[in-house]
Amino acid sequence: MPRRLLQRYLPRPEVLRRRRSLRFVSHLIGNPSLWVLTRRSVANAFSVGLFSALLPIPFQMLVAAFGAWLVRCNLPLSIGLVWITNPLTMPLIFYGNYRLGAWLLDVPVRQAPDRISTRWIAEQLVDILPTLALGSLAAAVGIAALANLVIRLVWRWQVSRSWKARARRRRRKRPAARKE
Repeated sequence: MPRRLLQRYLPRPEVLRRRRSLRFVSHLIGNPSLWVLTRRSVANAFSVGLFSALLPIPFQMLVAAFGAWLVRCNLPLSIGLVWITNPLTMPLIFYGNYRLGAWLLDVPVRQAPDRISTRWIAEQLVDILPTLALGSLAAAVGIAALANLVIRLVWRWQVSRSWKARARRRRRKRPAARKE
């Protein structure tokens, strides 16, 4: 079942509540509704986490935590999914978002020079930012909705498979019980 797989990797709320650095949010961490693993809470956590991950903003984890609290979905899962945009993947993801925004706005994509410097990025940021913001928002909404749908379907398929396997095991045991 998907729940057992997720429980194996998610931290326990008691452990996080005892951490000194997280005491200021212990009331949030202690809320049991933010630790439930149901089809709805996991699917919504994927939506919140991936939406937050695709936004080109600082403090994505705080946005994901607030979103999890607002939607009442699984808190650690939504925060953990933010790390899809890490320092290695961030340039590729945000470049893809920029290309999507350029396509949506029907503007030409700016070409990068041979050597990218922070000065060049600072000069281009004013022109690139609206395109990047629109592309990031479009990608975040689309991927969040798709992830929610896929998680719900996979969860339902897994539960259905589990029920069928249980029914097969029971059918195999019945004839043996009648012979005795």
